[in-house]
Amino acid sequence: MANQEDTLFRPFTLCGMELPNRVIMPPLTRSRAGQPGDVPNDMNVEYYRQRAGAGLIIAEATQVSPQGKGYAFTPGIHSDEQVEGWRKVVDAVHGAGGRIILQLWHVGRISHPELQPNGEKPVAPSAIKPEGAQTFISAESGMVDIPEPRALETDEIPDVVEQFRQGAENAKRAGFDGVEIHAANGYLLDQFLRTKTNQRTDQYGGSLENRLRFPMMVVDAVAEVWGPDRVGVRVTPTGSFNDMADDNPIETFAAFAKRLDEAGIAFIEVVEDSFQGNLVKGRPEEVIEAIQENFKRTYIGNGHYTAEEARERIEAGKCDLASFGRAFIANPDLPERIRRGAPLNEWDAGTFYGGDERGYIDYPFLDS
Repeated sequence: MANQEDTLFRPFTLCGMELPNRVIMPPLTRSRAGQPGDVPNDMNVEYYRQRAGAGLIIAEATQVSPQGKGYAFTPGIHSDEQVEGWRKVVDAVHGAGGRIILQLWHVGRISHPELQPNGEKPVAPSAIKPEGAQTFISAESGMVDIPEPRALETDEIPDVVEQFRQGAENAKRAGFDGVEIHAANGYLLDQFLRTKTNQRTDQYGGSLENRLRFPMMVVDAVAEVWGPDRVGVRVTPTGSFNDMADDNPIETFAAFAKRLDEAGIAFIEVVEDSFQGNLVKGRPEEVIEAIQENFKRTYIGNGHYTAEEARERIEAGKCDLASFGRAFIANPDLPERIRRGAPLNEWDAGTFYGGDERGYIDYPFLDS
């Protein structure tokens, strides 16, 4: 049983809130939003309420606009109905004593014309097809290949920044405690950051300074809405998911971290070891160190963490907090199980995405 000195249960202040523990629930796509309209529903309310014991919940990736949608049944934050749906989620989490922020998401090229307004092509920094990447467009379709996107015109970029700003405003209306900007996993901001996907020749591509320009425009717009101390950013510096890579991830993400630090952003969540594919084996320690040297605020480590490794890395100064994805899917009371040293439920990967209550709100609690 964990004692009072357990590193994972030392309080921590983040986004103006005192977190009772350092066991963070990261954004987890579950593809169970209500239809039509991609609206959070009563089942989603219960799912998040069950997990309110997390030090902080970062709610799942949420479309900032119809253009930002890449998968069927994922929630949005661009309609009044979606805002009201999320308000019920937030109220339930707050009512259970929890803290919750929303992840703002634009998928960029990881979409399909059937998911886009008027059947248009998905947008990207450059018209490069993500090889091997797939999405699903309906319950009947199964997984389908992603087509070649179209490159955003230079004069369209401010409109996409505005989508994020409006998403941030809507998250505030819904009552969230803050937001996380999704700049990871091969989605739009990540596509602009990394060299494999950004081959533009205007002011948004080419040099590292240019590749940082659009992501920082988004960060600045969102921080203007919330104040930078209520904003975080998620990155996957060495993730290969969605056909991603960068010529020099240490240089790219050190520079991004420095810019985020200068902007006063509250935290950076780094996917260090991804079950969706990583270009290095284990944790990319050189990249992690480069980020930490340049970003002086809160660092959340993510990826295959056990409680023991989280304790060790926090004690060693390699992260401040740790986020546990699949463990939180299967264990709604994960912090309490860690506190007691109790066994964990095993997750069912077959129910991660889509479906009903099974594998979503029916995992047993320790005392049930």
